[in-house]
Amino acid sequence: MSAAVPAAAAAGNTDINWVALTIVIVLFCLVTVMGFMAARWRRKDASMGSLQEWGLGGRSFGTFITWFLLGGDLYTAYTFVAVPAAMFATGAVTGFFAVPYTIIVYPIIFVFMSRLWSISHTHGYVTPADFVKGRYGSRGLSLAVALTGILATMPYIALQLVGIQAVLEVMGIGGSQNALARDLPLLIAFAVLAAYTYSSGLRAPAMIAFVKDGLIYLVILVAIIYLPQHVGGWGHVFDSAQEKMATVNPVTKKPVGAFIPNTLQFWPYATLALGSAMALFMYPHSITAVLSSKNRNVIRRNASILPAYSFLLGLLALLGFIAIAAGTKPIGLDGLPNPQLVVPQLFEDEFPSWFAGIAFAAIAIGALVPAAIMSIAAANLFTRNIYRDFINPDATHAQEAKVSKIASLLVKVGALLFVFTLDKTLALNFQLLGGVWILQTFPAIVFGLYTRWFHRWALLVGWAVAMVYGSVTAYQQINPATHKHFGSSLANIDVIGQTGYIALTAFVINVVVAAVLTVVFRLVKAPAGEDATKPSDYKADAGDPSVHDLPELSEA
Repeated sequence: MSAAVPAAAAAGNTDINWVALTIVIVLFCLVTVMGFMAARWRRKDASMGSLQEWGLGGRSFGTFITWFLLGGDLYTAYTFVAVPAAMFATGAVTGFFAVPYTIIVYPIIFVFMSRLWSISHTHGYVTPADFVKGRYGSRGLSLAVALTGILATMPYIALQLVGIQAVLEVMGIGGSQNALARDLPLLIAFAVLAAYTYSSGLRAPAMIAFVKDGLIYLVILVAIIYLPQHVGGWGHVFDSAQEKMATVNPVTKKPVGAFIPNTLQFWPYATLALGSAMALFMYPHSITAVLSSKNRNVIRRNASILPAYSFLLGLLALLGFIAIAAGTKPIGLDGLPNPQLVVPQLFEDEFPSWFAGIAFAAIAIGALVPAAIMSIAAANLFTRNIYRDFINPDATHAQEAKVSKIASLLVKVGALLFVFTLDKTLALNFQLLGGVWILQTFPAIVFGLYTRWFHRWALLVGWAVAMVYGSVTAYQQINPATHKHFGSSLANIDVIGQTGYIALTAFVINVVVAAVLTVVFRLVKAPAGEDATKPSDYKADAGDPSVHDLPELSEA
């Protein structure tokens, strides 16, 4: 048991677990040093004066580094905090769907990501919006993709902050009524993150990802072996979870959740998994990590071995059920229940303080790595597809790098404001709402890798209709317990009489609108835009004559 008094023991308890806090600080300082050292790691451009170097790590990462970078990028504080929290609160439909979707996603990216890598290397594209502009000859469609990427990334970064806040709160930090004192540790953490990201670019999270993933594997393996036996065995774990999910919520008059999805929940479960899988590699940070690899085979090898993380994710999700069996009470320092605290509180209650500190550090560092990549990816979108396309078309490589560094700082500030002003208990739905938006870039990006049939204007209108539908529908979902908007990412689909993931419904609307309008625009012979690519570009590999040396990449 931890030496500190568990936060659940008394509402508003402010006892600080100094042992755990010390370990967190030491490991945080370690990764901070690594973050600054990364500026000189595997560097080709001594000045870091281009987005190829700062924003994509020189496009030089091999299989080993890319595996850790993608793992650090995709398996985030969302993995550690929100997924087990969903399992703890409502069960499999809103929690365990993350496991099949990460299994589905890798065959999908095996098929199309190598093509995106090739076309991006051939033409020097840094962002997916760069490709869209080159493919369709449309700055408007490119701008839509860029703005969607930035918009969807903000709540994702905010989710990482929620993960850090959960750790701080369970350790007893943040109980002060003074806003500055309460938020100061988080501000310090992100000030340091901003500093080494500004200095080292993508190399910083790539190097830190080694520490992050090592800590996560250590903590989860120990937790999944030790905790079930400590709380009465796996039989007791599943019996306790099933009993809780069958309990009737006095507010909604319905069961608390679902231990195993029933027939009415098959469609929501399946659409959540499929829609999330399609959306995951549309996020700018996922594409940024892929484009940093040095050749096509690196991507394919990683698509083959990254499912190892899906096994880890399944174990993580089960921590929510273990917390039920352990009787964990995730009570915040404000005295209110907060499921987002359940995993940190479980570690605090059941582990010695020194190991709880290692676990807390794994969560905190697991937030810093993806937050860094996300801010870089969003900054690259702003620089290439807003600043360069609409503000300074003649920007040099050095100017692009400078603007992107500044933009990455502003993105982090925006994420902080997101967390400080919005309800933190909705962290999972914030991320899922981002999925509603980012999935609407799928037709322009993925379809464009294989066909030029869709008209640029049709894709833009389809995107706009889907964005409006998805946002309005998500807003209309009211949480029956809190009566707040954006209460769910599921909504009724009247056409088929089922409940499904809003993002996937919006995607279907997007494709139908784009297909119908493409026919119309082609009939009236509307300008289709110039395609800057050619078929051989989509199969080019490192060393091919069409792939230029990175320092000489075209500005186009």
